[in-house]
Amino acid sequence: MNAALPRLLGFVAAIAVALTAPVQASAPAGRYTIAAGTVYDTKTKLTWQQATPSTTYSWAGAKTYCAGVGASLGGTGWRLPTIKELLTLVDHSLSLNPTIDSVAFPDTSSTVYWSSTPVLNSPSGAWGVLFYSGLGETYIASNLYSARCVR
Repeated sequence: MNAALPRLLGFVAAIAVALTAPVQASAPAGRYTIAAGTVYDTKTKLTWQQATPSTTYSWAGAKTYCAGVGASLGGTGWRLPTIKELLTLVDHSLSLNPTIDSVAFPDTSSTVYWSSTPVLNSPSGAWGVLFYSGLGETYIASNLYSARCVR
């Protein structure tokens, strides 16, 4: 057996773990400007939908919903956020769930919120954030979860 093969297999295993491991980020409180149903993040320069609908969506449905939310929020360019963008809303300093600024984002559910980021090499999966824990994880795209739009 080639001496390099065990090292190569270990490297491949480490990559596989890194690609499937939960993603974590944090967002400090006090950096938001709230106006007319939207929240402007002064750090990321993104504008977020303040309230989320009571309806849940598949991944495709969440993308469609966000593309059409401009009629109620005003403006154009609304979309489902990427996983990196969605993780900027997580506040790990909170001891209670949901792990998000409840002044800027009241009534946020502790459940999963979809991102627009697909799972690499898996057409049936997408990334989302579970606001109970603040972790980004992969989910089956046909499952029904919440959506919060951004522009």
